[in-house]
Amino acid sequence: MDTLAQADDGMVAQAGPFVDWFTAHAGAMVSGLINVGIIAVVAFVARAVVGRLIVRLVKRIVSSQQKLDQAKSKASRVVTRSAENGGANRKERQEQRAQTIGSVLRSIASFVIFGVAFMMILGEFGINLAPVLASAGVLGLAIGFGAQNLVQDFLSGLFMMTEDQFGVGDVVDVGDAVGTVEAMTMRITKIRDLDGNLWHVRNGEIMRVCNMNQDWANAVIEIPLDYSVNLPEAKRVLENGLAEFADDPEFSGQILEKPDVNGVVGIGNGAVTMRVIIKTKPGSQWAIGRAARGHLKQRLDDEGLHVAYPLLPLAGSGATKQG
Repeated sequence: MDTLAQADDGMVAQAGPFVDWFTAHAGAMVSGLINVGIIAVVAFVARAVVGRLIVRLVKRIVSSQQKLDQAKSKASRVVTRSAENGGANRKERQEQRAQTIGSVLRSIASFVIFGVAFMMILGEFGINLAPVLASAGVLGLAIGFGAQNLVQDFLSGLFMMTEDQFGVGDVVDVGDAVGTVEAMTMRITKIRDLDGNLWHVRNGEIMRVCNMNQDWANAVIEIPLDYSVNLPEAKRVLENGLAEFADDPEFSGQILEKPDVNGVVGIGNGAVTMRVIIKTKPGSQWAIGRAARGHLKQRLDDEGLHVAYPLLPLAGSGATKQG
């Protein structure tokens, strides 16, 4: 019994300093835990509020382009019809852009808010933040110098999505790469060209974009007629042929206004070139152009009007052989 009593007295003696320390610091510990809880709650609430604000802001920014299109449509019947025909696709595209941009901005907001909360919690535990902040500053500076191109690509991609410069499915010309956009991220854009090659283009390297699938497009057809063709008669045949083509149910839904015969745009090499312009829905200009060329060729043949044959020189490079 005496041995057990002595052991208990020894344990009490050893625990005494801890008990004294706990008693002296119990208030500070409870206060610190309460502060940590408050910081965590405030961080989660702030993240939820900022996330909701970002969603509303992104939807407002993305929808501004649609409002601009509607304003344009009031001044142009062509744009109105185009907007009506492609309204569903445009709405879906707007929603995809809003989701992508909102997701990126929410991730950034989460990183900033929770990072600040984590540093504040470390401060509540008495950890000196000065060395941590200094190290983070040096590390951030080093990353900033090393990732300039990455930041440029990211910002360029963000602005391209926000401004709706192009999207998946559009046919674009960004310089060396010309083709259909197959995928678009914040860093790169994937473009499939006519030969089937897939281009990976960094967003920061895209200096200008030609979007061939926005609002409306023109199918431009140049027809080289024989030099002896009567021009008024040729224009009449072309206009009648275009009227028939525009009334065809297969193509009428893709044509936005009455096709126009511009007239003669070139004379040379035994040919008189006449230009025809057909205003179409975006993305339909190539198919309409191919079909219209075939239809007009048939109409010219029916009326006995011949297209021009190129004249080859009789002497010099490329000369035709006689005899």
